Amino acid sequence: MIEKTDNGFTSLSVLGWDSHFQMHYKTAPDSRVFPAKVVGVHKNYFLIHQGNKEILVRAAGKLTHKKEGLFPVIGDWVLVDGMVISRVLPRKNALSRGAAGTRGKQGLHPNKEQVIAANIDTVFIVSGLDRDFNIRRIERYLTLVYNSGLHPVIILTKADLHREPDRFVHEVEGVAFGVPVHMVSADDPGGLVPLDAYLSQGQTVTMIGSSGAGKSTLVNRLYGKTVQATNAVSGAVGKGQHTTTNRSLILMPRGGMVIDNPGIREIGFWDDGGGLDVAFPEIEERSGMCRFNDCTHTHEPGCRVREGVAAGEIMQDRLDSYLKMKRELAYLSDRREKSADRIEKERWKEVALKVKAMKKRR
Repeated sequence: MIEKTDNGFTSLSVLGWDSHFQMHYKTAPDSRVFPAKVVGVHKNYFLIHQGNKEILVRAAGKLTHKKEGLFPVIGDWVLVDGMVISRVLPRKNALSRGAAGTRGKQGLHPNKEQVIAANIDTVFIVSGLDRDFNIRRIERYLTLVYNSGLHPVIILTKADLHREPDRFVHEVEGVAFGVPVHMVSADDPGGLVPLDAYLSQGQTVTMIGSSGAGKSTLVNRLYGKTVQATNAVSGAVGKGQHTTTNRSLILMPRGGMVIDNPGIREIGFWDDGGGLDVAFPEIEERSGMCRFNDCTHTHEPGCRVREGVAAGEIMQDRLDSYLKMKRELAYLSDRREKSADRIEKERWKEVALKVKAMKKRR
């Protein structure tokens, strides 16, 4: 591991530094650069943690204009030269979604990737048991997380708003097969104890959910004091109010880290990483037994999926949710292939023009 103790580098392991990043750090061509973790993202600046202190820096122009390397996001390990991020070290993983504002608009393909956070161990999908609760939205979050190859955990907040909150847990467990589901409430501190297992030293949790779902409140309760601003639940609509506007990484007293993200309004997909099959295993299993390999599960004879619906083994609402997301992912794939073909055609057109110009000069 890093030996430069004069800069406090030995404490970077608390922030998740390991042999993966150490290996890439050794390839740095300039001995003046030092490694740091991005713990805050603001409009034009990044807050980085060097192991012994935090400082504000900016990204090099080559990164800002995407001419070279990755653009820094929360959770990234970066190399810093003076007050400038010169390089982002290769990520272990990243949670990504399609750019907001284009979901559901067939003419506007969300061809821009928005990386929510990088180098994550666990994703907390946070849903409040108020008007925020929506089982179909939870299915979309699960698919998004699985598409990124990450491990989801579902946190149901505001359990104190209901006399029988356990029914929500059972409902979520019915669609989130094998995913841990935890329920927390303002009047039961014991509900936080199981979450400690995800926050051991060096481990990073990122939280996603709607605005007002209780993410910042949960961070404060896990920390033991207020470190993130929160607003009270609105009596008019029975929902929490959005507070977090920037992404920030909080180092917890017990050694783990939590990334609090702004609320997500649109759960748009960026890529198909097989998440749909993982999120809907009962449909995926039956799909392989349909009479036709290209069965759409809508009208074909011999469709084992629709037989499962008829037998009450698969809920129609769940199948509708699956088919909707499958269409979205197919559309994204189709648009991406067309974009790739267009780029290739433009490249060869440019080559042809150069060849034509060379012939004229002769």
